[in-house]
Amino acid sequence: MPLGEFGRIERYLKPLAAGFPGALGLTDDAAVFGIPAGQELVVTTDALVAGVHFLADDPPADIAAKMLRVNLSDLAAMAAEPLAYSLVTSLPAGLDDAWLEAFAAQLAEDQREYGIHLMGGDSVSTPGPVTLSVTAFGLVPAGRALRRGGADPGDLVFVSGTIGDAVLGLAVLQGNLTAADPRPLIDRYRRPRPRLSLVPVLRRFATAGLDVSDGLVADLGHLCEVSGRAAVIHADRVPLSAATRTVVAADATLLATALTGGDDYEIVLTVKPEDRDALLATGADVTEIGRLVPGGEPGSVTVLNAAGQPLPLPSRGWTHF
Repeated sequence: MPLGEFGRIERYLKPLAAGFPGALGLTDDAAVFGIPAGQELVVTTDALVAGVHFLADDPPADIAAKMLRVNLSDLAAMAAEPLAYSLVTSLPAGLDDAWLEAFAAQLAEDQREYGIHLMGGDSVSTPGPVTLSVTAFGLVPAGRALRRGGADPGDLVFVSGTIGDAVLGLAVLQGNLTAADPRPLIDRYRRPRPRLSLVPVLRRFATAGLDVSDGLVADLGHLCEVSGRAAVIHADRVPLSAATRTVVAADATLLATALTGGDDYEIVLTVKPEDRDALLATGADVTEIGRLVPGGEPGSVTVLNAAGQPLPLPSRGWTHF
């Protein structure tokens, strides 16, 4: 017999809350916890809908990983350490217990890796697609949260990791792209890697930052808009994985797709020029790709090709509406 709502909570979700005393064993109406002295709470919420943020037939473990990690990416971008999260699962009634078992097992694995615990939430049925929502909580020293509005003209633009893998992985899964080895691309789409290891570096060097969810160009534009600045970046400096370089070498138009496609969940940050060498000396996985420039329309991002000419872009990035 199916476990039902409370049986599922008892078997699959309650163990995920065992490491967070404030969850109260998921036996009460809400969680209770205090904020350590000298710390501030950072809160982020993301919803994921089947057919919009992930494919309906993606494995449940991959869906769980993406769901939690995109929220962890938001915490990292604010220079916050993970604390706990609440979870709302809206699942079709026909989804069997095996789906939730695999989903919860992956959450347990990611909780161990990233040092976070479930603190509560809700479990409901829906006649529509699988819909998931996480509210994640993190801690940052008081006054040290990294925001989008602190950049100045002359600040250098850096980005972590590599850009473009996820959007190309989605194209492969949708049958719109053929790659010699699609596995790295698909893995980046299904399982982003929150850059929590960069938190100490961000606190030390970054003047502004955010995570790249809507596309590098669009998200850098968001940073520039809040800071009241404009930016110029160089397409040939943007870090690409070997898999993406191979795809772009076969079709140069896909470079623009990589720069604007989204789902990278890397960190784009700005740094004072005088801090450049010290930042690079840390060995952090970041690459300098441009700078903020005086004048220009606030929020504008100019992308230059290898010849120093503006690179035509089909769009700035992903938008829901």
